[in-house]
Amino acid sequence: MRDSATAPVEIPAVAFIDLQSQRARIGARMEAAINRVLAHGGFIMGPEVAEAEKKLAAHCGAKHVITCSSGTTALVMALLAKDVGRGDAVFVPSFTFTATAEVPVLAGATPVFVDVLPDTFNMDPASLERAIAVAKQTGLRPACVIPVDLFGQPVDFDAIGAVAKKHGLWILDDAAQSYGARYKNKSVVTCAEVSATSFYPSKPLGCYGDGGAVFTDDDEVARRLVQVRVHGQGKDRNDNVRVGLTARFDSIQAAVLLEKLAIFDAECVEREAIAQRYTKGLADVVTTPVVRADCTSVWAQYTIRSSRRDRIAATLQAQGIPTNIFYPKPIHTQAPYRGYPVAMGGLAVTEQLATDVISLPMHPYLTAPAQDRIIAAVRSAVA
Repeated sequence: MRDSATAPVEIPAVAFIDLQSQRARIGARMEAAINRVLAHGGFIMGPEVAEAEKKLAAHCGAKHVITCSSGTTALVMALLAKDVGRGDAVFVPSFTFTATAEVPVLAGATPVFVDVLPDTFNMDPASLERAIAVAKQTGLRPACVIPVDLFGQPVDFDAIGAVAKKHGLWILDDAAQSYGARYKNKSVVTCAEVSATSFYPSKPLGCYGDGGAVFTDDDEVARRLVQVRVHGQGKDRNDNVRVGLTARFDSIQAAVLLEKLAIFDAECVEREAIAQRYTKGLADVVTTPVVRADCTSVWAQYTIRSSRRDRIAATLQAQGIPTNIFYPKPIHTQAPYRGYPVAMGGLAVTEQLATDVISLPMHPYLTAPAQDRIIAAVRSAVA
């Protein structure tokens, strides 16, 4: 029999994103909400969906909130509602998740890839100008720009907006990672003509499956979005007035979202405190994230840069600490997208970031002792 004094000490696991601690906090309320859906049986577009749209609108200040089946679907809906299609150029960053680039392709348009800034990782307005020039040279009609609020921080809407206005583009903000962030004291989802977010479970505000929403203050765009959401439906299911999708939001997911929304602001405060603690502990050994003075971030990810990324990942893995790389392969280098246009001068920042970024565990339930372990492990890896 092993002497307990010599038994190895079990180190608690660190979660990259901890949904179980969140469930411990609101699990009883969430289960009651789900049971209400089971009782009334309105599983698709039930009363919880309308309530979620109303409460999201009140929370963010958008005039119209149209929930849907995913963040990707939200982007597609917006392009269809605005009649973006063949011959149109849609400008997207390459340093992001592939959904941002695939939606113009699905709508029949052409994605044109834009570089990002090295500090915020968000779209570079100067590169956008160069991308527009390339689009015009290739005979495309510049139509729309989809900036991404990467890792939870809003894009520079003033700078991107100035370029968009100059060239007659409308802005569809990809706020999949940033719901809850603010730009110049405005909710991020109210800063563009149309914004789209995701409620995927790992997002700062998520449900327990796929889900998303589109935000706009434009009455006509909102009317079209509602049509697109259900097969382009007009007055009833047999009256189709435009090409649409199956994009409805499930009632159970809406019920989950409502309970998470009730604690969301408090969780954002915790995320900010954890981000500041990371920065204080790591700023002298790695490149830590930069948040613009006129913005707040919801810290969907805490992403650092280091030439010793692989060593950091291996060191933390050996200590039971998960990490992730967002994004190791820029979209424009991947097989389905290699033939699409790229901003003049290339995407040098994007390609460099892909070699040195690494994301650390980030969620509102990351304890100080666990975070101290992570910080110590990163410091030891780069020492």
